[in-house]
Amino acid sequence: MKKLTSVLFIFLCLGSMVYAQNATPAKAGSTYGEAVSKKGAFPIADLQQKMGNAESLNAKVSGKVVEVCTKKGCWMKLENADGETTRVTFKDYAFFMPENIVGKNVVLQGVSKLKTTSVADLQHYAEDAGKSKADIAKIITPKQEITFEANGVLVL
Repeated sequence: MKKLTSVLFIFLCLGSMVYAQNATPAKAGSTYGEAVSKKGAFPIADLQQKMGNAESLNAKVSGKVVEVCTKKGCWMKLENADGETTRVTFKDYAFFMPENIVGKNVVLQGVSKLKTTSVADLQHYAEDAGKSKADIAKIITPKQEITFEANGVLVL
């Protein structure tokens, strides 16, 4: 019984930490995950060019957040110059983004990867974003895209 109580206590603590981080407003200077500075960051719009033919690239990028997972902040999208977006996830799900980060500029440090995202994952992301069932049903082909796994985020 003592072990069960301890396990439940740990889950309760972890759950409240995730909720507290997601409920905390994203203010300029806030850092999520590992510490990140602005120095050496380049615009997310330049990421594809910087990657060239590489399948991955360690990078520090900056950009404007245009969308965030409404369920728990487990991913966000940054705006590219061409109107497309880059999906950002967080290393080992170690941290999440608050919903009010949309519209804010950020600096991310981590790894970009060229990947094919399955239809099932695209539909899941659309559901997390609060899209309608009709919009989700329109997703019928996988998408080759550059994604970014951040180990740290700095709000500008």
